[in-house]
Amino acid sequence: MAALTSAELSFNDNTLALQLYGELNRNLAIVEEATGVAIQVRGTELSLKGREHEVALAASALRKLYELIRSGYPVYPPDVAYALRVLEASPKAVLKEIFLDKVYITAEQKVISPKSINQKFYIDAIRQHDIVFGIGPAGTGKTYLAVAMGVAAYASRQVKTIILARPAVEAGERLGFLPGDLAQKVNPYLRPLHDALNDMLGPGKAAELLEEGIIEIAPLAFMRGRTLNNAFVILDEAQNSTSEQMKMFLTRLGFSSKAVITGDVTQVDLPLEKKSGLIEAHRILNRVDGIAFCDFSDIDVVRHPLVQKIIRAYARQGGREKAKRSLPAGARAERGPIKPGA
Repeated sequence: MAALTSAELSFNDNTLALQLYGELNRNLAIVEEATGVAIQVRGTELSLKGREHEVALAASALRKLYELIRSGYPVYPPDVAYALRVLEASPKAVLKEIFLDKVYITAEQKVISPKSINQKFYIDAIRQHDIVFGIGPAGTGKTYLAVAMGVAAYASRQVKTIILARPAVEAGERLGFLPGDLAQKVNPYLRPLHDALNDMLGPGKAAELLEEGIIEIAPLAFMRGRTLNNAFVILDEAQNSTSEQMKMFLTRLGFSSKAVITGDVTQVDLPLEKKSGLIEAHRILNRVDGIAFCDFSDIDVVRHPLVQKIIRAYARQGGREKAKRSLPAGARAERGPIKPGA
């Protein structure tokens, strides 16, 4: 059993310390639960007790979160959880460089900023490259941050239009059973993009820009034959694009435009005989200058904490199934039952 150690932290400003602790010390409770460290509060001083590496993580997170608050960043319980994940993976990470990178401020004055090292890398890649791929599991902020970057680019007059596209693979033959024309039939599959825009701009402003054609949300098939100049273009759910569709989309890019392609290669809904355009693009384009690939993992999940656990559980199951498939025929039977302690 690892030996216990302790650490003492002291903060100069009582008001800022209370912000760090959170309402009813909720932020401290998150640190305790995540690290296993016991925290005692005495005014602006904290006593931490636990295993050495856990105390080091908790102390580092609390110090760096306090610095964030001193810089004017309002720390909420989810931020505490994100900070702990970042520092657990990269102990030397500077939280201020990540959390204080303001991408956009929403209609409700919510600051959108990266919450992990990979998200920060993603944001910087979009700023520095004209084509960026964001690949990873659900909940890692790939699409949301891309939309935020698009809205920010329009607000700063870097582009004149924002175009959001998605393959309508999920619909398949069922499109015929939905009422309305083709645009109305595929609209339910574009709902996540509408939600992101409403969150950032407010429903009224988003509807106004959509009505004026400044923002366009369309099925991927609608991109064929177009040249997209002065535009910020996002292809969401790109794992469900075919090889032909991906090539078509990438070759639509015109002057003064950026393209961001997002997707999760573990959730391909294409028929088995069809190749995923996202997987093929990664293989073909990953060494092309001017194109950036950003990989996300469960560490970057910014949804409910259970989402991260779900992704890890499925990844473990996928690994076990892959290992079984890799065994020679009859190998599993030859091994026999696994004995305890084997």
